[in-house]
Amino acid sequence: MAHVQRMSTMMIKTLRDDPADAETASHRLLVRAGYVRRSSAGVWTWLPLGKKVLDNVSRVVREEMDAIGGQEVLLPALLPKEPYETSGRWEEYGDLLFRLRDRKGADYLLGPTHEEIFTLTVKDQCTSYKDLPVILYQIQTKYRDEARPRSGVLRGREFQMKDSYSFDTTDEGLAESYRLHRAAYRRIFERLGLDHRVVSAVSGAMGGSASEEFLAPAQAGEDTFVDCPACDYAANTEAVTTVVAPADPSGHGPVEELDTPDTPTIETLAEHLGVPASATLKNLLVKVDGKITAVGVPGDREVDLGKLGEHLAPAVVELVTADDFTGRPELVRGYVGPQGLDIPYIADPRVAPGTSWITGANKPDTHARNVVCGRDFTVGRYLDVVVVEPGDPCPRCGAGLEIGRAIEIGHIFQLGRKYADAFALDVLGPQGKPVRVTMGSYGIGVSRAVAALAEQTHDEAGLCWPREVAPADVHLVAAGKALQTDLAAELAGRLAEAGVRVLLDDRAGVSPGVKFTDAELIGVPSILVVGRRAGEGVVELKNRRTGEKEELTVDAAVARLTAR
Repeated sequence: MAHVQRMSTMMIKTLRDDPADAETASHRLLVRAGYVRRSSAGVWTWLPLGKKVLDNVSRVVREEMDAIGGQEVLLPALLPKEPYETSGRWEEYGDLLFRLRDRKGADYLLGPTHEEIFTLTVKDQCTSYKDLPVILYQIQTKYRDEARPRSGVLRGREFQMKDSYSFDTTDEGLAESYRLHRAAYRRIFERLGLDHRVVSAVSGAMGGSASEEFLAPAQAGEDTFVDCPACDYAANTEAVTTVVAPADPSGHGPVEELDTPDTPTIETLAEHLGVPASATLKNLLVKVDGKITAVGVPGDREVDLGKLGEHLAPAVVELVTADDFTGRPELVRGYVGPQGLDIPYIADPRVAPGTSWITGANKPDTHARNVVCGRDFTVGRYLDVVVVEPGDPCPRCGAGLEIGRAIEIGHIFQLGRKYADAFALDVLGPQGKPVRVTMGSYGIGVSRAVAALAEQTHDEAGLCWPREVAPADVHLVAAGKALQTDLAAELAGRLAEAGVRVLLDDRAGVSPGVKFTDAELIGVPSILVVGRRAGEGVVELKNRRTGEKEELTVDAAVARLTAR
């Protein structure tokens, strides 16, 4: 038997106006419909309706994690500094880490993720290969000191996350644990009703080999991804690869210096020479852990600094400043070229061996023509670092790629032995010798999934929850006086007895118009109205998503709703 939720006694306060700082639909509607309230910047209170939705998402996650053999634990959120020093993440996390000190002067942090603590837990509990494989998970509050928390619960400083970790003795075992999680994630997001894409991703500071993201397409998303319309290729734009065949360098003439005064930008250079920007080589200077490095890309493309940072993580990447040119006469601002340059040189694959470029001559007001990669300069490291554009060739089939925005709702990694090495996580193998354990790391943003659902399913009137996560199955509205209120209460009892979750709007002194508006705003899948025909035993059933309405007898309405 389900419990009837009576709006006359519940703490539900809807708002007619949007919050002044709301940037996204989920932010606007979750606040207006009484699901959440802002406590401070990036920190949110989950009100009764919101907590029910959050719990429903957690329930689905738990059921599917348990189905693949996951064992739920709960680790502390307040963590000691020492394990994160051992892994290097005390420094790597930088300002994103909430750090604090107790009265005795010991350093702690609020956990952003728990790889270190899970590793130590398994080291304590598992000593033999017979204890593995094991999958451990938790659903817990995480903390990241975002500089600009925004978009409501989409990007907060405190958030709910499911993080799980697999521990295996072989790479084949890790691959199987990864496969199990990937399949479980697909089932989770399908059950939640989330339209999603599984895309290739970069591991970045997490390390490891295979890495995939689960993205929910939405205009409010902060991630961009590519889809190929001709094949099944999909990737985060940071993970898109470029395949370029080497060019023939024999047809290019010798290097020729050009007098190009007042042309420090690609635009002014191309206009001065009457050539397309794509014929020029752009050389962006950055600092990688403080060391000046040049990044070469075709002149008509931009360097994606986020992508570059992911490739070079955990190194810190930042742009050079005017002060960095002081005492470096070989670095001529606006006229840098790779030929003869005595600093590390990274290039996009489009700067392929044998390609010829117009680029800086490392002299003021001077550029050089016929500068050939592999003949006149050498690339130290190739990385895909340009901003991906619509129409770029698919690395798998060559068709033009399409670009979309999305919310990251899950991420899975084959971590390998990064943390096992840091903490010497070994078990006794079948031959009686120590075996180094290999790990996987798998995350789902539980509170973020709530916001992603709101973004994908809302309409102009309000929220439209899928039944699996909705705070109730039926929103029962008593639109009238005593007759309607009494019949609605009777209906609510019958439905609840049959296991249907009912949100009953029995508020006195609230007009039918306000009740109807609130029902649309709150977004329960079915709206049952006890109105003007209550005396005839007739009620109106409305599908919140489609807007379809149907008048039914009380018994028929109960039969319809209990049959689902």
